[in-house]
Amino acid sequence: MTHDRSAGLVETARALADGTITSRALVEEALARIETSQAVLNAFRIVRTKAALAEAEAADAQLAAGVRKPLLGVPVAVKDDMDVAGEPTAFGCRGEFPAVARDGEAVRRLRAAGAVIIGKTNTCEFGQWPFTEGPAFGATRNPWSPEHTPGGSSGGSAAAVAAGLVPAALGSDGAGSVRIPASWTHLVGIKPQRGRISTWPRGESFQGITVNGTLARTVADAALLLDAAAGNHALDPHRPPAVDASAAIGRDPGRLRIALALKPPFTALPARLQPEVRARTVELAEKLSDLGHTVEEADPPYGQIGLTFIPRATAGIAERVREAPFPALLDRRTRDAARLGGLLGGVPLRVARRAEAVLHRRIGGFFTSYDVVLAPTTAAPPPRIGAMLELGGLATDRAMIAACPYAWPWNVLGWPGVNVPAGFVGGGLPVGAQLLGPANSEPLLLSLAAQLEAELRWHEVWPEPRVGADSPVG
Repeated sequence: MTHDRSAGLVETARALADGTITSRALVEEALARIETSQAVLNAFRIVRTKAALAEAEAADAQLAAGVRKPLLGVPVAVKDDMDVAGEPTAFGCRGEFPAVARDGEAVRRLRAAGAVIIGKTNTCEFGQWPFTEGPAFGATRNPWSPEHTPGGSSGGSAAAVAAGLVPAALGSDGAGSVRIPASWTHLVGIKPQRGRISTWPRGESFQGITVNGTLARTVADAALLLDAAAGNHALDPHRPPAVDASAAIGRDPGRLRIALALKPPFTALPARLQPEVRARTVELAEKLSDLGHTVEEADPPYGQIGLTFIPRATAGIAERVREAPFPALLDRRTRDAARLGGLLGGVPLRVARRAEAVLHRRIGGFFTSYDVVLAPTTAAPPPRIGAMLELGGLATDRAMIAACPYAWPWNVLGWPGVNVPAGFVGGGLPVGAQLLGPANSEPLLLSLAAQLEAELRWHEVWPEPRVGADSPVG
């Protein structure tokens, strides 16, 4: 009994419920693909071979008894910043970390939906950079071009899904860390409303800028994983009203007013949209216009939003460094960012947090004229492996802003954004564009993304050669 590895989350869950495949067989196939691919892609930090097989057998027993849950028996992966009971949470850091005692809330909810947690995917140190490399685990590579990064910091999750090792995975997004790797691996990546998927045992991750999100090949698969993982711990500070993401798929979004925002938000360092990426984003805008939407160039009034991001991001890193069991093993850039976070962690942080309400009002006003913003997800295609690994702090910031100036404002706002594949640029490298909306607008963004997907059929295009399949990587 085999299962087409191109089957997505929705299709796999249906096959399990219909009895045409067993969870044990699915998990065995996924484990074999991971093992075959690991030497090249290196998507996983931890593979839960014994535990996943045991969970699969338990799922099969439930299925045989007539139990039905949204993801019962489906293997999924989670990023290694999320707690999985019995496994360490190293979050990209070097050193031997202790196993944690209990699941984080997002993982607990995935299990409650019946999912089998097959492993924990690689991420850069504390999720700081748009690449997934480091001395703790090596380099995670892009299934579309192994010489290039899949992006970061959810690069392991993106690589695993893009290569078909798992049908979907959780990541986290603090400055684009779901949307950037989704764009660079030809995936759908949902950064939901802050609090939609709990980050517990941290009520807020990185002072509220980081949220958990989903990566998948289709909008329906990303939405199903979002619905399964969504919900709150009793002590979560952010508890948005519930949405039904899956119900939005196939729903007509209506005729929307869409702002094409090509200008990067102001940053202290320069950023320039590369012409090929601009062209792919404009092509998506033209497709949206063909679908009956009104599209015009307009940029949200971001102002000096960057001044509110830096204190929150660096204070968040300082918190992580204070907890780190092996601070001497941390990257110098991490320690420098933590020092800055210590300096900014008092009054500047409080001012930055208070500014969010002002930004909500100002940028919220933009959504009286427009329903959705369409913007590039990145300014450039994925960099080569190693391009940023050995840079100093300022050079890293410069390279990072040059490549990825578009995603982070929505982390300050806490509002939803969805990366959709925008096609390919020179050498067959994927790029993406993001659909951005106001608070709790996931259903609108997903219905629009699904409308685009029905036209463009991006999920039918796979990386060649398929890493982890029968053919070797060439």
